[in-house]
Amino acid sequence: MSVHAARSPLSSVFLLHIALEAPLALQAFWSPQSLPFLQMNNTTVVMLKLYAALVTGSCITAFLAYPLPEFLPGKRALAIGFCIYHSVVSTILFQTPRFIPHTLGPFLESMNLTPEVVWGTFHGLLGVGMVVWWQATLQYAAAVRGAAQ
Repeated sequence: MSVHAARSPLSSVFLLHIALEAPLALQAFWSPQSLPFLQMNNTTVVMLKLYAALVTGSCITAFLAYPLPEFLPGKRALAIGFCIYHSVVSTILFQTPRFIPHTLGPFLESMNLTPEVVWGTFHGLLGVGMVVWWQATLQYAAAVRGAAQ
C-alpha cells in the first residue's frame, strides 16, 4: 500500500460533520429568531450567533481536512476533537429539557423520542464515526511512522 496514495472512504465522516452542523450555523447567522427554540431572548440570540461562529469555523476546518492524507497528525487531532465535541453535545441533548417546540407525533413522544433526542443521536453517531475513522486509519499512521524510521 502506497502511503502517499492512501485514502480512506471513512474520511467522509468529516463531511458528515459539515452536513450536521452547517444548517444550524447558517440559520443562526442570518435569522436566529426563526429557529424553533423556546424562550429566545437577546442573550440567547447572541450566544447562538457566537456558537454559530465556532461551528462555522469547525465546518471550514473539516472541509479543509477532508482531502488531507489520513496519517497527518493535524487531521487525526481534529478527529479526536470532533469526537469529544459530538460526544459532549450528544450527552447534553439527551439530558436537556424540551426546548424545541415540535413533536414527532404522539406515538414517538410516548417512547420519549423527541427532536432533542434525535439530534443528540445524530451527534452521538458522528462521535462514534470519528472513533471508527481513527481506528480504521491507524495503519496509515503506523506505515508513515515506520517509513520515517
